Amino acid sequence: MTELAIDADRPDLERSAETRDDAPFGRVCVMSELPSKDPELGRYAGEIAPVWTIGDKLHGGTMVAASAAAAAARLRTVAPTLSDMFPIAASTDFLGAPDPGQVEYEVRVRKTGRQICLVDASLVQGGRPLVRTVFTFGHLDAAAPAYAGVAPADMPAEPPADAIRYTPDTMGNLVHVSSGASMALDRRYAAFLRGERGEPQLRLWIRPRAADERDPQVAAYFAMMAGDVAPPVPMNLGNVGWAPTVQMTTYLRRRPAPGWLRVVATAQEVGERMFDEDQLVLDSTGALVAQSRQLALIPR
Repeated sequence: MTELAIDADRPDLERSAETRDDAPFGRVCVMSELPSKDPELGRYAGEIAPVWTIGDKLHGGTMVAASAAAAAARLRTVAPTLSDMFPIAASTDFLGAPDPGQVEYEVRVRKTGRQICLVDASLVQGGRPLVRTVFTFGHLDAAAPAYAGVAPADMPAEPPADAIRYTPDTMGNLVHVSSGASMALDRRYAAFLRGERGEPQLRLWIRPRAADERDPQVAAYFAMMAGDVAPPVPMNLGNVGWAPTVQMTTYLRRRPAPGWLRVVATAQEVGERMFDEDQLVLDSTGALVAQSRQLALIPR
């Protein structure tokens, strides 16, 4: 098998888990190429450790980001001159719930172009495709935007002293992702933790581990993952429990600046069976780096 890190110029991404304790998300993005009988199909092996779970389920945003790394590896192989492109949009359908551990990715490049490329990726486990994502590759924004919405004025760039840190005594016993990153909830919006009801809105902060943050490729995939990191907003309405995602669309706009990411989660409608959830991811400068919209089922 040929080892492929998400950045061909960063061989340190290929080191084993034992020596990569400071970069747990970087390990999610490491791909090993597998043989394929179909020359049009790229196959890769990877691993998503139990730390990237919510309860006993693999975290959806992590699976999308990992699939993006596999798609990027395949695009580099098929079209090396387009290696500076990044997955700027992802449309994901969840066909099943993979277990943490070893996974495979099957990837097909559907279109290549100077501005846009299209790549299909399926996360496979036990011989079954369980997560299917269609990626649009393009060039990330780098210049200042012509127009930008205003970052929440009442949400500081770093979690304040009264923020609810994810620990084993709070959300950390369920959100194991908080063991691979630093996370904190905005107390003012977490009505469900007080046994109260409130608007279907949540805010939180998340920051990758130091080595993950230092690597610009991993940091970008981490920001993509963060677009699915907020709890289901219907929890503030009393609907507490697992909310299976039916479909999710994720956008990556630019590489994040170092520091904490701010995540703002809202809903347009919480219905009888379904709800939508929008998540905006802002970096430490207030720039929009990622966003997502998903349709999910009401917890029962």
